[in-house]
Amino acid sequence: MAARSSAAESRKAPYGRGDTSWFRDARFGMFIHWGTYSLAARHEWVRSKEQIPQEEYQKYFDHFYPDLYNPKDWARMAREAGMRYFVITTKHHEGFCLWDSKHTGYKATKTPWGKDLLKPMVKAFRDEGIRVGFYYSLLDWHHPGYPVDCHHPQRNDAAFREREARRDVRTYAAYMRHQVTELLTQFGEVDVLWFDFSFPGKDGKDHTHWESEKLIKLVRKLQPDVVVDNRLDLPGSGDIVTPEQVQPRTRPHEAIDGIAWEACQTFSGSWGYYRDEHTWRGTDELIRTLVDCVSKDGNLLLNVGPTARGEFDHRARERLAGMGEWMKRHSRAVYGCGPAPAGIVPPQDARLTYNPKTNRLYVHLFAWPFKHVHLDGLAGKVAYAQLLHDASEVDMKLEQWYIDQYNPGKSTLTLTLPQMQPPVPVPVIELFLK
Repeated sequence: MAARSSAAESRKAPYGRGDTSWFRDARFGMFIHWGTYSLAARHEWVRSKEQIPQEEYQKYFDHFYPDLYNPKDWARMAREAGMRYFVITTKHHEGFCLWDSKHTGYKATKTPWGKDLLKPMVKAFRDEGIRVGFYYSLLDWHHPGYPVDCHHPQRNDAAFREREARRDVRTYAAYMRHQVTELLTQFGEVDVLWFDFSFPGKDGKDHTHWESEKLIKLVRKLQPDVVVDNRLDLPGSGDIVTPEQVQPRTRPHEAIDGIAWEACQTFSGSWGYYRDEHTWRGTDELIRTLVDCVSKDGNLLLNVGPTARGEFDHRARERLAGMGEWMKRHSRAVYGCGPAPAGIVPPQDARLTYNPKTNRLYVHLFAWPFKHVHLDGLAGKVAYAQLLHDASEVDMKLEQWYIDQYNPGKSTLTLTLPQMQPPVPVPVIELFLK
């Protein structure tokens, strides 16, 4: 773990800090939401949204048999898309566990499939050079010690609430620590631990229910370097800020004092597999989202919801392949990059990313301009310019008549582009700064 530089920083991180140096360089990760809800095929919150009792929901567990599951394919698609880390729902809110936990029978090894799903997944992604992250739900609608709350599927069942009123959350908090211990001791080095989520207030749950302080201290004891998210409702415990299904206009204000951030988003409106969801985002929009995150010093964690047979559906495969084609030619405008140096303003309909190690500035064009791109404050500061996808030179010289008539400004660098947009969703100009 990187050394903390001062007593002031130590006070800001009372529970220690994970190593986010690799995280800031990686910039692009894959989120995977997979569980028995994939059989229902209508959102991972289906049990809560439709208020399904456990005995009715049990049919999905009883028929879970992902015979087409091939984690090597998943890992290959992630690598080819340009993703450098992944986060898998080891246990989502339904309580179903992908690994062979000794603390519950509600796990993959007890379904008709009968095998641990997590171990081969971890190996497959590591074999592709992708870092490993575990999502672990703080909620658990299956565990007998989890008190009914505002999100519980049977929250409106008065008889159920009365019958289960004596549930002791301390029993459940201990269960969580036992399972987190398994995750952090049985799978080698874990790079990300993604807890989800706290909801303080009336009929909710906060850090006192999760016993978050005990939990984070356990995590830091077992794996001090692991990157932990900010959803334990415990100030100072998170290494990353995680805005969900939104794209911040600026760097999130919580991402200060060395805290990194990532936007976690979906291809569509659902995290788990949703057969009838048709509002899928296009590849070009997803690329723009990634670039926008990096330009604001953030990451994008983009979600896939596999089917109940264990495949990425055709829509996910198409978009991953499309992003991979772009990343093949433009990844150096993403990896290791962050915001432009202070004072450099992006032109209209564009974003800037900058790699401080190579001293290169990247202009991502969200809309293809007519003829020219103007960059204020960069005149005389650029040694060379090229389109990144094919390394073709971009002209930085202007004819005198243009300067006399249009007066772009002595401090303005004006680039002359081809009239036709290159055949890439988001063209990028690479500027070699002096």
